[in-house]
Amino acid sequence: MSKKLTRDRNNKVIAGVCSGLARYFDIDPVIIRVLWGVAFFAYGLGFIPYLIFWVIVPED
Repeated sequence: MSKKLTRDRNNKVIAGVCSGLARYFDIDPVIIRVLWGVAFFAYGLGFIPYLIFWVIVPED
């Protein structure tokens, strides 16, 4: 069975991007959310990729 990257509609905080990535990589969604938060607040790189994923990745 192949994995498919989708936004998780049941376990979402904003748009389900982090929970969808966590499900795809089979890790805890909190880890992805923390990494995304660090990228956003420390480096300023998290906002634009999040918006791109929100638009591109389909909802399950």
